[in-house]
Amino acid sequence: MNKAIIVLRCSAALAAILIPASLFANLSGADPRLTGAPGDDPMSCASCHSGALNSGAGSVKIELAGGATYAPGVKQRVKVTVTDAGMRRWGFSLSARVNSNAASGQAGTLASVDANTRVFCDDGNAAPCRDPNMVQFITHTMQGTRNGTTGGVDFELDWTPPSTDVGPVTLYAAGNAANGNGQNSGDRIYTAKLEVAPAAGGAAPKPAISSERGVASAAATLAGLAPNSWFAITGTNLASVTRSWTAEEIASGKLPDKLENVSVTVNGKAAFVNSVSPVRVVALAPADDARGDVEVVLSSGDQKADTVTAKLAAFAPALFAAEGKFVVSTKGDAERFLRPEQMPSDKATDPVTPGEAIVLYGTAFGATDPDSAAGELAKEESKVKAAVTVTIGGVPATVAFAGLAANSASVFQLRVAVPEGLADGDHPVVVQVEDVKSPEAGDCCLLKVRK
Repeated sequence: MNKAIIVLRCSAALAAILIPASLFANLSGADPRLTGAPGDDPMSCASCHSGALNSGAGSVKIELAGGATYAPGVKQRVKVTVTDAGMRRWGFSLSARVNSNAASGQAGTLASVDANTRVFCDDGNAAPCRDPNMVQFITHTMQGTRNGTTGGVDFELDWTPPSTDVGPVTLYAAGNAANGNGQNSGDRIYTAKLEVAPAAGGAAPKPAISSERGVASAAATLAGLAPNSWFAITGTNLASVTRSWTAEEIASGKLPDKLENVSVTVNGKAAFVNSVSPVRVVALAPADDARGDVEVVLSSGDQKADTVTAKLAAFAPALFAAEGKFVVSTKGDAERFLRPEQMPSDKATDPVTPGEAIVLYGTAFGATDPDSAAGELAKEESKVKAAVTVTIGGVPATVAFAGLAANSASVFQLRVAVPEGLADGDHPVVVQVEDVKSPEAGDCCLLKVRK
């Protein structure tokens, strides 16, 4: 390859990472053929960034949500991680090639999932490519470089394999760990590849729900579920990608009952799917007057997991907590959290003081007045009908409100006062709805109290 051409191409890539967006807003990301794949520049961006290729202490890593296999036409989430201690700005480029023609055999399609990446073609134009067989690349945007972030970053994207079994496919990636000095000196370039084999029989692997607590509250490790409550299914091969629903997928205030072709039924009724991943699916249980053992069925694409049985109860109170230990709490006025993963885990470690007004968040507290229909955003603030009590460190706490905020999706709020006289320490919080208690200390949930 002509040296002048190499320098020109890398100059554009360098400008995207290091020069202000006001000057090169249209040049963000690497140019084609810099992933280290056959047919690409063998030095990747190390041709112009100083330092030998793969000579630093960092790395670039490629991970697939479904493991190192693909089912024809079944989309997977891909994560590219670039790390290097002390570096502070980041870039990457990735392509997918058919092994039988690694230099020019495009394997499926690439797609951005956020503003940190963009997809373009071998001719340098933005996707979709004028020729569907043209090699595609996905790279960082100016936003994706995340200037000032130290240690490393993740880039995520979606890859849809070819619609037929084309044999082994390899993903190639180059990562740039830059020092952010505005020049091409001192940056480090890393390359990696991941071979992906077609799944046996060309079909996606069958989803399987864990035999132990495979269906449990999404807020704690409490087995079982209640109507209109958040629950989690854990297992393997539950989905091919990892994502949550977006606001655009809520139609007329109703939550979606399918996400990325994953659906769940409880006692034959459709649940509302909030998030999916290969190992965990979070959903909202439908309304149901049944009690006792019910069947839970998960479908992923054309495959169904073996049916499992879970206990459905009127109440299954549980508090949301970080890593199943410290309860999520906010001080003063309640914050509106639409769904489980919106609750900030850092709130779980903030200490509270005796006498302070706080808000706790949970699920499965039962029916409300006014009624809130399962799978729909609450139209107005509503109170729990059943009797609700809270103890902190074994001491009763005054409950000012127990119910749903307007426009929330079955994330209950408990507005309580921390009991006076509590000693410094980590105290268990227990919620009781009628005669049913939330999990106690040892499973969940603790509150840090500091005077």
